[in-house]
Amino acid sequence: MFELKNKEGSSYHFTLKAKNGQVILSSEVYNSKSAAENGIASVKKNASDDGRYERKTAKNGKFFFNLKAGNGQVIGSSQMYSSESGMENGINSVKENAAGADTKEA
Repeated sequence: MFELKNKEGSSYHFTLKAKNGQVILSSEVYNSKSAAENGIASVKKNASDDGRYERKTAKNGKFFFNLKAGNGQVIGSSQMYSSESGMENGINSVKENAAGADTKEA
C-alpha cells in the first residue's frame, strides 16, 4: 500500500509499505498533492523494470537502492540493508507490491 502524507502545509511525501507494514520505498518531499500522486504513478509504472533500480553501497557498508524514472530522476529510495541479499529482497518486494497497491492518505 502507498501511504500519502501531508508533511507541512502543501508538502507531501509517500511511502510504499509491504503487506507486513514495513516501509520498502520512500519518496522525496513534493510541493503539492498532485505531484506526489504523479510520483506514485511513476513508481507503479517503473517498478517492474529491473533496469530502473540503482543498487548502491553506503559509506558505512550498508546496501540500499533507488528507483528511477525513465528520465533518470530518483522517485523512491529504500531503507538501509545489512546485506546485499536483503537489498535484493527489498527490490523484489517493490516489484511485487507497487503495481497493484492502493493509496491511503495518512
